[in-house]
Order: sequence, then C-alpha cells, then structure tokens
Amino acid sequence: MGEQPIYTTRAHVFQIDPTTKKNWVPASKQAVTVSYFYDSTRNSYRIISVDGSKVIINSTITPNMTFTKTSQKFGQWADSRANTVFGLGFASEQQLAKFSEKFQEVKEAAKLASDKSQDKGETLSNHHSQEESGRDTPSSNRASSINGTDDEKFLHVDPEEAVLQTENEHLKSAIEQSDTNAKKWETELQTLRENNARLVDALQESSANVESWKKQLGACKEESDTLREKIAELEAQCNEANQEKQRNAQLSARVQELEAELHDKEQELENLRKQAEIIPQLMAECESITTKLQTAESRNKELEGRVDGLQLDIDDSQQKQVNMKGELKKFMDMLDGKIDELHEFRQGLSKLGVDN
Repeated sequence: MGEQPIYTTRAHVFQIDPTTKKNWVPASKQAVTVSYFYDSTRNSYRIISVDGSKVIINSTITPNMTFTKTSQKFGQWADSRANTVFGLGFASEQQLAKFSEKFQEVKEAAKLASDKSQDKGETLSNHHSQEESGRDTPSSNRASSINGTDDEKFLHVDPEEAVLQTENEHLKSAIEQSDTNAKKWETELQTLRENNARLVDALQESSANVESWKKQLGACKEESDTLREKIAELEAQCNEANQEKQRNAQLSARVQELEAELHDKEQELENLRKQAEIIPQLMAECESITTKLQTAESRNKELEGRVDGLQLDIDDSQQKQVNMKGELKKFMDMLDGKIDELHEFRQGLSKLGVDN
C-alpha cells in the first residue's frame, strides 16, 4: 500500500539476449506502460512495466545504475540483480529525455536514501555494541566471583585494568564483526565487479549492435521504399484493372442490349418475311382495286355528266317555277279582283232582291 507511481510513460520494452549478450529480444509486442514507483516503507525506487498479466520489468534502482542513450529514441540500463540489460524504445526524443531525467533524479534520491540507511545502521551498531559492553561487565564479574570472592578480586585486579580488558574484548568482537563484514563486502564487490564487467561487455556489444542495427535499419528503409513503390505500382495496376472491369461490365451490358436489339430485329425480319409471302395476293388485290377504281372513276365521270345535266334541268325547272310563281301571283291577283267583283255583284243582287 506504501508504493505509489511517481512518473508514467509508454515505450517498447526489450531485454538483452541472455545467450548471446548481443541481440535485443522484444519483451512486448507493442508499446506498454513503464512507471517509476516509490516505496515509502522501504524508501526505495523501482521501474515496473506490465504487459497484460505478465511483469516484464521489475528493476530496483540503485546508485550504481546508469541510463545510457544509444540513439535518438532508444535508451538502456543494466540491472545486476536481475542479471540483464533492459532497453526502451520511445516514440519521440522528448519522451526519452524526460525518462532519462527522471532516472537521474530517482538515482540521486536512491543514493540519499542509501546514505541515510548506512548512517542509521552505524548508529544502531554503536548502540548495540554499547549494550553488549554493558552486558559483558556483569558476566566478567560473575566469572571472577566463580574463581574467588569479590575481596580477593579487588586484591588481585586493578579496576582500570578491568575496564581496559572489557574494552579490548569489545574491540576484538568489533574487529571480528568488521572482518566478517569486510569479507562479505569483498564478496559483494567482486560480484559487482564481475557484473560490471559483464555489463561493460554487453554495453560494448550493444554499441556494436547499434551500428549493425543502423545498417539494417537503412537496408530496411530502402526495402520499405522499394516496397512502397511496388505497392504504388500495384495500386495503379489495381486501379487500371478496376477500370478495365468497369469497361468490361459496360461492354457486357452493351452486348446484352445489342443482343436484345438483334433479337427484336430478327423478330421484325421474320414478320416481314411473313408479310412478303402475302405481297402477291396484296398486289393482285391492289390491281383489282385499281381496276375497280378506274371503273368507278369512269362511272363517276358519267355521273358527274348526269349531275351537270340534272343541275341544268334543275336550274331550268327553278326558272320555270319562278315564272310560274309570277304568273300564279298574277292569276291570284286577278282571281282576288274577280272574287271582289263577284262579292260586290252578289251584294248588288242581294240589294235588288230586297228591293223587289
């Protein structure tokens, strides 16, 4: 619960090949989260990275560690406890610079924490030695009391000599403890030297590998450029192929339309052939109709002549009718006059008859 993240970034994680100590082995398939953690209970710093449920970096930072930038976006450090070299590939130079600065800060903080722990250890060791000296004094007294009485001890031993003897015993135990610690430190120092030599070799090999990687990167870039050109050519060919497919589809549709039109034309031709078979009959009928038409025209001319004659007759009859109407009107007028005269005559006769 006392361990908290103090800085987080993302990078591709690599580890040095433990067999060859030359090649980098990717520890993650993609960029993962890499974080600095501070443990307040232990006063220690760690770099931790997790890919899914797998821990790929768990490196405790010590004052002897060094973070090295091997390229513009790649850096590495050696962990003697894990007996490996970690490498990080960043997306930008700024991320690499920020991670390197944070590494230096954490390294200094770890050094201060180590110094404080050493001072605290020395204080505790001094206090412990004082407690031991306090415990040894009564034991010596007990030993002297076993060999003789207290009065006999004071008769034979000087108090200053007893104090010096006690201090000598403490010094002997401290020297023995320091010899043990010195041997332990020599062993750790030898281990650190061996690990440092291994790390130096690994660093030299990694530097040599960087040059080869640069050459490989150049070759890969050239290959990628060539592949891009080929891809562009293939895309152009694919576009041409798609255009050809579209043209073929249009041609296929046009061919289908022409086939339909051809079928219609063939149907019309068949109908014309059927009609051509009845053309002689139609010609014969046409000739008979022509003959009939000529006959009708001649009769029409005769009828027109008759109509003209009848028209003349009608005109004559109309003229005669007009003349007859005039004569009839005259006759009617005369008849009216005669009727009037007859009526007057009758009235005269009536008067005569009355008179008679």
